[in-house]
Amino acid sequence: MSDDTHAAPPADEPGFAGFDPAPAPSAAPASNAASPYRVLARKYRPAHFGDLIGQDAMVRTLTNAFAAGRIPQAWMLTGVRGVGKTTTARILARALNYQTPDGGGGPTTDLREFGVHCREIIEGRHIDVQEIDAASNNGVDNIRQINDAVRYAPVSARYKVYIVDEVHMLSTGAFNAFLKTLEEPPPHARFIFATTEIRKVPVTVLSRCQRFDLRRVDASLLVEHLSRICAAEDVSAEEEALAAVARAAEGSVRDSLSILDQAIAHAAGTITLEDVRSMLGLADRARVIDLFESVMKGDIAAALGELRAQYDAGADPTVVLTDLAEFTHLVTRLKLVPDAVKDNSLAQAERVRGGDFAQRLSIRILARTWQILLKGLGEVKQADRPIMAAEMVLVRLAHAADLPTPDEALRMLRDGSGAVPSGQGAPSAMPRPPSGGGNTALAARPILASANPMPAPVARAVAAPAAIVASLEDVVALASQNRDITLKIALERDIRPVRFEQGRIEFSLVEGASRTLAQDLSRRLKEWTGQTWMVAVVNAEGGATMREQAVAAKDQRENDAAAHPAVKAVLERFPGARIVDVRDPRAVAAAANAAELPAADEYLPDGEPLFDDAEPDFDGIDF
Repeated sequence: MSDDTHAAPPADEPGFAGFDPAPAPSAAPASNAASPYRVLARKYRPAHFGDLIGQDAMVRTLTNAFAAGRIPQAWMLTGVRGVGKTTTARILARALNYQTPDGGGGPTTDLREFGVHCREIIEGRHIDVQEIDAASNNGVDNIRQINDAVRYAPVSARYKVYIVDEVHMLSTGAFNAFLKTLEEPPPHARFIFATTEIRKVPVTVLSRCQRFDLRRVDASLLVEHLSRICAAEDVSAEEEALAAVARAAEGSVRDSLSILDQAIAHAAGTITLEDVRSMLGLADRARVIDLFESVMKGDIAAALGELRAQYDAGADPTVVLTDLAEFTHLVTRLKLVPDAVKDNSLAQAERVRGGDFAQRLSIRILARTWQILLKGLGEVKQADRPIMAAEMVLVRLAHAADLPTPDEALRMLRDGSGAVPSGQGAPSAMPRPPSGGGNTALAARPILASANPMPAPVARAVAAPAAIVASLEDVVALASQNRDITLKIALERDIRPVRFEQGRIEFSLVEGASRTLAQDLSRRLKEWTGQTWMVAVVNAEGGATMREQAVAAKDQRENDAAAHPAVKAVLERFPGARIVDVRDPRAVAAAANAAELPAADEYLPDGEPLFDDAEPDFDGIDF
């Protein structure tokens, strides 16, 4: 903020946005006595570019453009309500027509001192700066009047400036009538358009303007701005109260000043957080966090009790759920961006407890909570009894807070180790939360200690032993056990192993193999072993595939068998005979014993083996 702008208005004026944080005590009574009360949004309206907050990119661009003399014939200012579109338009008109009392000066962005035309422009009463409301002047005839008047030179200023507010309200014919004048205006005319609906403005108009998107003002900047205004107004306010005002304004400076004006009248003294909450129907942030914790623990009775208490205190159920959704978003943001805890607009409880929740809750739980709240908000807004709809949203949220994903549910059903979801006939042996409701995202690891801690639900009676995967053969065996035949065949046929260690597999692919094999294998290993595996396809030349190794081993066995004297004699005795298969009797006997089946075909009628144990079994000679 500028320290010298307040000197420009006379003593009987309430002042502009460039104000002195500590005005002279003697000036205040005279000002209040000489003029009626002006709301804060008008009293502290910015008068020059230094007063604008949160629009640094636009101010920098305009400053450089004016310094270089690159001033376009039209500007398009867009943004949400209350971010300063009309105010910026007036400051631009003032910058275009800046003139010192001695007749000097030119277009400039250094407007800390008021010039000849500045006061009339800022107050919206200069004859050469016309402000037009497009909502009520949206016809072709209105634009025709502008086209006729723009040809005449300004009366006293350097430029004729037309400020068209809510320009998107113009009709199609009015836009078309504006195009020629907008493209080639007289050298003494400039146009400034403001709109909240930039998508409704034709591209033919946008292409003729220099566009600036005014951003929502950050909550921390709004808190600092409100603090300075409170100091200038000799009003004391708690920092948390100003933070609540800034959050309610949602980035709009005008809305924040309107709420602050109301809070000053409501409090009749020091503005406290309780004053702002009761005035706006907001819920206590600490109580919202308590409600969030109860829901995440699955303590439905406590959650419903807390919601009813806030409702009885005057909180709107829709606002409570909105605050709950905002806190869910905050916890998610703190989990992904830990530095967000440094945001000055956050209360101490939000920083400490929000960070604790971020460490304990998974993204899956937070995302599901957000989705349920978002859908529930629409239901509450449409319900005849919002409090009942809000209670049902909390019940749904507590039960669904820690439900497994479809993949996890299938795996638990397949392994026989999953618990039946609560409310669906859970076994009596499993402890339940005190309220008798819901899965609990935080029950097994409560954040706050209490005299009666909630028992942690037991997910499974006996933990299944983790699968041991020490080689590619173990992976194939695991795929076979889980009946994933497609993956088993792909592992045997399509991959050439390069590197295998615990948690990491690297291989190259044969020609024609699936390009998603690595992702599929990584996902399956995560499901089967409960561990994260890094599976990568590399360009290095890998070894032989398992099928190639099996074929090579089979060929080697057949060659060895063909060299055996007994087999050689058989092959010579029966021309055309060939070896079909070669088996190791020890492996066959072990498999038979494991299956508790006799291996009768591997023995002679008298019980003697076909060959000694040290010899391979040459079985299946085809004639």
